[in-house]
Amino acid sequence: MAISFENALGVHPQALSLRERRSEVLAANLANADTPNYKARDLDFQSILKNQMPSNGRSLERTHVRHQQAGNMQLGAELLYRNPHQASLDGNTVEDHIEQAKYAENSVQYQASLTFLNGKFSGLMSAIRGE
Repeated sequence: MAISFENALGVHPQALSLRERRSEVLAANLANADTPNYKARDLDFQSILKNQMPSNGRSLERTHVRHQQAGNMQLGAELLYRNPHQASLDGNTVEDHIEQAKYAENSVQYQASLTFLNGKFSGLMSAIRGE
């Protein structure tokens, strides 16, 4: 009997990928904190993950050859601009303390996704060994 990793691992691989992409976006914000007219960006993690996951356990099917294939979604389209709490005179919308907090929060959530995946793989290994 073949193991379906998509069914066995659930949402965790997609979540890990999105957390990685969000780390890149937040790091770019921090790197450009002193760049005039730089606009802080972020990902709406919940909505992107919800859109990527099939509903009701059903997988997405292509009904026409010219339809876009599921899973090839470009994350760049979901980048949103962050509204600053306090406007900067040079047009930069990066607020260091906000970006650092968001980066730290995302880092903890990334680690949690890794822990969940590790647990899933441990369970699969136990099942394979017959334990």
